[in-house]
Amino acid sequence: MSTTSVPITGRDGSALDLDDSHLDALGSDLDGSLLRPDDDGYAESVSLWNGMITKRPAIVARAASVDDVVRTVRFSADHDVELSIRGGGHNIAGLALCDGGVTLDMSGRNAVEVDAGARKARVEAGALLGDVDRATQQHGLAVPLGFVSLTGVGGLTLGGGFGYLTRRFGWTVDDLDEVEIVLADGSVNRASREENADLFWALRGGGGNFGVVTEFTFRLHEVGPQITGGVIAWPAAEAERVLRSLIRHPAS
Repeated sequence: MSTTSVPITGRDGSALDLDDSHLDALGSDLDGSLLRPDDDGYAESVSLWNGMITKRPAIVARAASVDDVVRTVRFSADHDVELSIRGGGHNIAGLALCDGGVTLDMSGRNAVEVDAGARKARVEAGALLGDVDRATQQHGLAVPLGFVSLTGVGGLTLGGGFGYLTRRFGWTVDDLDEVEIVLADGSVNRASREENADLFWALRGGGGNFGVVTEFTFRLHEVGPQITGGVIAWPAAEAERVLRSLIRHPAS
């Protein structure tokens, strides 16, 4: 019986031919869906904020569960193919996509669960900043996130994360309590200051390729839902007095 092979990019950048039956098997195992370039939904899954990025993965796995993340990570490891992770797709360099490889699209996992009493929020890795703000502001609470509501929580947090509230409450990772993460062997782990502390340290701004985070737990602060904001300007003659005041009151 003849089989069809699919050209796909290997982890080392080489060109591989993968038996089409392996892709069919992965697709049938997913709770979400497996998309190829001609499928409905593919264009949406590879759409990025930076329209100049022209990378096109061979397949997109749209995760609907943590198990889907595990299956896709193990598939990529077993077949030694390149894997990229797409959250919000806002990174200007286009790191969410890999040419000819496998892209794991997390955008469908965007739930936000707020525990107002404990001042904690559990956020799935595909959520956007706007998703988090809408959920937390119902309780007058907030995480110090970024400036643009369409930015993905995952990429922003794992890069450190700063925005309008940073000067008062610190970087996003300063209020990160815990993550759920799928490692390269497909195991699901928790990382925090108490558990897998070295991994947790690395995830808070240490770069990529430590695993695929599937959920973040953040501490929340009282902010809003109504705030006063704007630009304050002084004449140049007042510069010395203003700067001295800022040095004395850096978080005001």
